[in-house]
Amino acid sequence: MAKHLVIVESPAKAKTIENYLGKEYQVVSSNGHIRDLIKGNNAIDVPSGFLPTYEVTPGKERIVDQLKKMARTADCVYLASDDDREGESISWHLKEALELNEEKIKRIVFREITKSSILNALHQPRTIDLDLVYSQQARRVLDRLVGYDLSPLLWKKIKPGLSAGRVQSVAVRMVVERERVIDTFQATVSFALTAFFRLTTGQLLKAGTKFQTELEALHFLEQCKNAAFSIKELDKKGLKRSPSPPFITSTLQQEASRKLGYSVSRTMVLAQQLYETGKISYMRTDSLHLSEEAIQQITQEVSTIYGTEYVQTRNYKTKSTSAQEAHEAIRPTNFAARIASENRDEQRLYELIWSRAMASQMADAQIEKTVATIEVSTTDQTLIATGEVLTFEGFLKAYARDKEEKDEEEKLDEETTGMLPPLQLGQPLHLDKMTARERFSNPPPRYTEATLVRDLEEREIGRPSTYAPIISTIQKRGYVKLESREGFARTYTLLTLQEQEIQKQQLTEVVRAEKKKLFPTDIAAVVNDFLVKHFSDVTDYSFTAQVEQKLDKIARGDTVWNQMLAEFYGDFYPKIQATTGVDRSAVNYTRVLGKDPENQSTLLVRLGKYGPLVQWGVEEDGVAPRFAGLRSNQRMETISLAEALDLFKLPRTIGVYETLPLVANIGRFGPYIKHGTLFYSIGKQEDPFTIDEAKAIALIEAKRKADAEKLIKAFPEDPDMQILNGRWGAYIKKGKKNVRIPKDVTDPKQLSFEACVALLEKKESMPAKDKRK
Repeated sequence: MAKHLVIVESPAKAKTIENYLGKEYQVVSSNGHIRDLIKGNNAIDVPSGFLPTYEVTPGKERIVDQLKKMARTADCVYLASDDDREGESISWHLKEALELNEEKIKRIVFREITKSSILNALHQPRTIDLDLVYSQQARRVLDRLVGYDLSPLLWKKIKPGLSAGRVQSVAVRMVVERERVIDTFQATVSFALTAFFRLTTGQLLKAGTKFQTELEALHFLEQCKNAAFSIKELDKKGLKRSPSPPFITSTLQQEASRKLGYSVSRTMVLAQQLYETGKISYMRTDSLHLSEEAIQQITQEVSTIYGTEYVQTRNYKTKSTSAQEAHEAIRPTNFAARIASENRDEQRLYELIWSRAMASQMADAQIEKTVATIEVSTTDQTLIATGEVLTFEGFLKAYARDKEEKDEEEKLDEETTGMLPPLQLGQPLHLDKMTARERFSNPPPRYTEATLVRDLEEREIGRPSTYAPIISTIQKRGYVKLESREGFARTYTLLTLQEQEIQKQQLTEVVRAEKKKLFPTDIAAVVNDFLVKHFSDVTDYSFTAQVEQKLDKIARGDTVWNQMLAEFYGDFYPKIQATTGVDRSAVNYTRVLGKDPENQSTLLVRLGKYGPLVQWGVEEDGVAPRFAGLRSNQRMETISLAEALDLFKLPRTIGVYETLPLVANIGRFGPYIKHGTLFYSIGKQEDPFTIDEAKAIALIEAKRKADAEKLIKAFPEDPDMQILNGRWGAYIKKGKKNVRIPKDVTDPKQLSFEACVALLEKKESMPAKDKRK
């Protein structure tokens, strides 16, 4: 019988660890946190020093009872939750909830789930670090106080159901402010000139320069009509490119997004699975440190796979002042293992982690860069051709770096950079053609999940364990939407010099297409403005970072946890009280768009009960107001009068089908076609403003066909009762009541009316919890 009980957070981790230990050890899982603050406003006793009241998390009572029984019969209980503040807090709550004797428990920590690491941890137990527990408790209490005080205020002043949080509100502010910069951005124009020279060898040499105006570019092209071109200078120099450090949480999330297309939350789920099966080290870390053992493993693998000349060991210094250098960067536990999982997504993430960690201890890439300056006989203006040759791959053998965003300068460089053909000083060049293309500067890019994490980390807002929940929360709360949007058409000028003639063309390009970007909603803008105005501390970037630093001080034992809370709450709570008197009309966003040209009725945009809307007509106009909801890609801050007027083109009659009119409109649940008394959802594939009669009829017929295939059996005894084919199999429907047909019924058509009634009555007689099952 097992003498020692080891408690971890997850079943997967328990299974992996149990394989490493003998029969004297029983490894079980708590399935994450087992206790949390009680619901409601009474969870924190502020006058008593912010004393929290905890309860066993609903649904975890059975687990707690089972762990108590196991703990009573064990000689020793090892608390083996993760080696961070969250893990320390889980261990402390286990001790409290299971009523464990201090002498009976041992706290063990490890940064990877390997046999040697687990055995070492068992031989080096310690007590629970209360400073880490208090730091986590302070964070939890602080977030509860902010959320429970701010959220009801938002319900009263803006809209029911809203929420605010200490870190999530700062993240929302970043997205809102970025969107406003984009809205007000004024593009600057330049002309990128590219010359194409045909060499005697048949090879093509590209060179370029840049002009600020079309007139300057045109003047240069005129000068080049009868000009002679030759190589004026050749400059060669060696460059080196160094590898990036191994992954920390934020950089893994960013790179997995860029290279693999994974969301932040998806990346963390996959990394958690790799960690729990012992394939990688702990994935919530902000330390760039690698252990000596890991560096030795890497050195051996690099030598074996690529050769000793590719080895170059490095020690990376972590920038963050709060990083725990005793922790390690994210890395494989065994570098000789190239296959970590049969799951394709897990394997791809593992390969990314493996190659990045390997590259971090590899030699610099050596590059020979050549810059050719081309002389133009008719002007002092020169052209530049740049080429790069990789003379030694170095770390690029294992891990190729790339850039996420490219500005106009980089795009111009790409056009004139490549591997240059052999060139000589004074070599004459024959101009094939020359183009000058109008270019427009771009606003800062919208945030992706990954770049938002990057900026949060740079501002020292949040910690490795909080990035994914922050991104997830602001989307679930409806403050931010992750969307892909089509670009828009833009006209540009192209000047071409060829065979001594200059041609000017007006061409069109599609620009600013967005793929998986974060867009703020109108609610986000209104809430953000309210919080910035009345609670500047909560949304201030530096203040939020300072709170994180104070939490770090608690973790180090330099600050008393409830003293830190008292300092924060002493400033925060009076602002809550002062803001309760703010009139709701002063908070809600309202913008007058102008007058309807036909009847001079006023149009304005504002926030309604169900979201942003345009109002046509006000009391002063003497007309009954009409309302229209904004389209998905429209915002209160940027919608124009013309766009608002278009919204009132709905409902519109688009034709007739079976003697009944077809009417397109948008309702609370989205766009639809009304045919008689029936409604047919349009979905995302069509636009209610442009859908025509033929498409509407096709949509109705497709729905009828789907409904016909769905019907298995109807009953003359009760027209309201049917047997239908559903997503999870056949079921009985009567009005709003549904009941699944038992699996032992092989042919639902054979069910009688009486049998269906009996099944419905049986469900009605069940307790509520069984109905849910």
